[in-house]
Amino acid sequence: MKTYTRIDSPVGELLLVGEGTALASLSLPGQRNAPVVRADWRRDDEAFGEAARQLSAYFAGRLTRFELSLAPEGTEFQQRVWRALDEIPYGTTTTYGELAARLGVDRAEIRAVGAAIGANPLLVVRPCHRVIGADGSMRGYAGGVERKVQLLTHEGALQPMLG
Repeated sequence: MKTYTRIDSPVGELLLVGEGTALASLSLPGQRNAPVVRADWRRDDEAFGEAARQLSAYFAGRLTRFELSLAPEGTEFQQRVWRALDEIPYGTTTTYGELAARLGVDRAEIRAVGAAIGANPLLVVRPCHRVIGADGSMRGYAGGVERKVQLLTHEGALQPMLG
């Protein structure tokens, strides 16, 4: 049976979904393809207590790498791309092309890497927000480009906008 909880954060209310204590999905409000709580799911705040603690520490600037039990569903290729996201250091960015090269994926297949990144079900925890365009542009983020900018600014990879 799937379990879920909701956690407030600086980027909006997070929806955490999993089986037991393994996190399968972390989504943001308005995120495209985000799961919707179903009637047969059970709310279980305790099951995600460690995830809540780590997310709180991350947003407070005290945690730079998550150590959680993850159980995202995806193809073998998606899983490979998602694991590569875990290797992008906090406070840095990489490009889609650089990530594809690191994975040994031909430049002609960069779109497939981008699609796998776009299908990442574990926003924030699995840092797809750290992947940007080769020209430095903030390309698509399932949680919204403004949240991508907010996360990268929080991590120090972008300078805060003066306004």
